Amino acid sequence: MALNRRNLVVLPFTAGMLAWASPLARAAAPGGSGPQQTGVAEETANSTSELESSVPYTSGTEGYDTYRIPAVVRTRRGTLIAFAEARASTSDTGRIVVVAKRSHDEGRTWGPLQPVAGDGTDTQGNPCPVVDPRTGRIILLTCTNGADASETAIMAGTVDPADGRRVWLQHSDDDGATFSRPREITAEVKHPDWRWYATGPGHAIALTAGAHRGRLVVPANHSTPPPAGSPDTGTEAKYYGGHCLFSDDGGTSWQIGFLDDAPDGAVNANETTAAQLTDGRIYFNARNQSGTAPGVRVDAYSTDGGATLVHPYVPQTELAGTVVQGAVLQAEHGPLLFSGPADPTRRAAMTIRASLDAGRTWTPVLTLSPLPAAYSDMVQLTGSHVGLLYETGTTTSTDTITFTRIPVSALTP
Repeated sequence: MALNRRNLVVLPFTAGMLAWASPLARAAAPGGSGPQQTGVAEETANSTSELESSVPYTSGTEGYDTYRIPAVVRTRRGTLIAFAEARASTSDTGRIVVVAKRSHDEGRTWGPLQPVAGDGTDTQGNPCPVVDPRTGRIILLTCTNGADASETAIMAGTVDPADGRRVWLQHSDDDGATFSRPREITAEVKHPDWRWYATGPGHAIALTAGAHRGRLVVPANHSTPPPAGSPDTGTEAKYYGGHCLFSDDGGTSWQIGFLDDAPDGAVNANETTAAQLTDGRIYFNARNQSGTAPGVRVDAYSTDGGATLVHPYVPQTELAGTVVQGAVLQAEHGPLLFSGPADPTRRAAMTIRASLDAGRTWTPVLTLSPLPAAYSDMVQLTGSHVGLLYETGTTTSTDTITFTRIPVSALTP
């Protein structure tokens, strides 16, 4: 795959930009309108548009210290469901549950916080939701581990199996008002020797065209143990690998699709996102966790519904930034989109980039602000808009999870 490097210019920070860049900043500014107000002018890489923002999650409120790891879907009835991890601290380890909020007005306002998964005694996270377009059922996958089991310890294989990574499935048939009790599917989707495991995070996809129309595809990653006799512990980044899982019966049963986990250290696929392209192929894009290959993102394609890859993950050097999760979305009647921080030195400058050639090349089209920013997800809205749900704040990226409505016309190179 031919790749052409582009230089992304991050917008300079000014006091004026602070006023529009973040709902928190607007609330703090003299005469600020508060975090739930909309209609704030924001500057893009190639235009100025009127964008609307709201804040479904603010850390330190509603009983939780921190909200992280956003995921969002739109139901058949038009309801938006914004999922997040609700944490007792900023740590990735500890007592973590998955919560949700719903919006019935395209993300302008949000309903009350709903507990969805987890009882508060362990770590439950990596929300990966998808809506089955045939039935309207909302399907949610999450992962758990013991509250005291860190990712490092799990990768080292030093935790009790009961505290290791396990995979769970839930569903909602009432537009997200309630969810079923979690059902464990670990045996179906995780090889016995895998150690770390994570779904998404971010939305999964339902295939809407081609031979596998109706298939639900969940991007995921895992880690493998070192080979016998190796001095490695398994905590080395080269043991991360990518895969997907899929269901052809609406989420009742699951199987593992492609695998890409060669421990050569060049490409170490981690948190993964996916989109079905207009030609029916699946585009996978993953975080490259400390790989020796250039860049911080890798990508691949599947022509058989995720069962295999056309080629293993390769570096996608045009998506400059730091090592962090990102999200892709094939916009309706628009380009393929990628969201993620664009600052190469820190988690900041949430930027959307667009591709008109199915992910081969990318162009930065919108930088929302130069402020701290980290994980994100995107969703197709009505009226030729997309929604961006992302971590951002004036002090740290964990201050809020913010939602912004963006016209697709502002995202076309």
